[in-house]
Amino acid sequence: MAARVDVHHHLVAPQFRAQLRDWGVLTPGQVLAMDDQATLADMDQGGVTLAVNSATLPEQVTGEARRAYSRANNEYMAKLVGDYKGRFGHFANLPLPDVDGALKEIEYAFDTLKVDGVHLITSYGDHWLGDKIFDPVFDELNRRKAVIYTHPHGPHCTQDILKEIDIRDSSIEYGTDTTRALVNLLFSGTLTRCPNLKVIWSHGGGTMPFLVERFIRMEKAPRYAPLMPKGFVAEARKFFYDTAQILHSTPLLALKDLIPLSQICYGTDYPWRGSKECVDKLKQSGVFTDAELATIDANGGALFPRFK
Repeated sequence: MAARVDVHHHLVAPQFRAQLRDWGVLTPGQVLAMDDQATLADMDQGGVTLAVNSATLPEQVTGEARRAYSRANNEYMAKLVGDYKGRFGHFANLPLPDVDGALKEIEYAFDTLKVDGVHLITSYGDHWLGDKIFDPVFDELNRRKAVIYTHPHGPHCTQDILKEIDIRDSSIEYGTDTTRALVNLLFSGTLTRCPNLKVIWSHGGGTMPFLVERFIRMEKAPRYAPLMPKGFVAEARKFFYDTAQILHSTPLLALKDLIPLSQICYGTDYPWRGSKECVDKLKQSGVFTDAELATIDANGGALFPRFK
């Protein structure tokens, strides 16, 4: 079977699923979908050979509970890697914005659990990735030449903006928060200081492909030009981008026009979307040839040495 690597795949340790359902983070159906066998059945239906898991980290989990939640999920994901050889990888949860806790979890996750990378949220409170408060975390991840998988959420600054309609943060704010984090990492100089990182952006980079001309203008400012001597686009093309939740031809065309095929990875957002649905809609979009889709399917595997 040809490789199809899903870099955007969510599971949660069993002991937390009921609470996440009660908070409205998961639906009852999504709780059932996170069962090991249900997960594998969906992967098989869509021809997914390897899924790299990341656990949802809700804002309701705070303080010391955030450390415990991250550790329990990391140990659960590591167990799945061991129980189902070659089917699962693992992005470690970190209890940010707790920097000390995150550094301890990085050490445990990489040295003991042998994770494949880390899972970061685009913003924590009023601090986006690239904020100087996270410098120790990025410096340590850079030292380890880590893969960073990012996932957006609805930041505090946008809560309850559209009061007239019932709309989830994922519909608008996720794409926008991804762009905020991507731009902040670049224009803050974090990635100039940390060149060894490999970063995956969810959902095709959010709104970044549509706003790129604005960032090209921004790069010319004296304070930013030294950070990107080859320009914003050259730096954006070093990142990786997954196809989760951008299954329409318009965002896919924008991504394809801006980003090399080698940097686009297959992603589902399971259990919010199913594997076969994602495969079928990518093909139906007409944006990629069969050969290009096969490349996208396999690209994620190249990020993880043990799965090459």
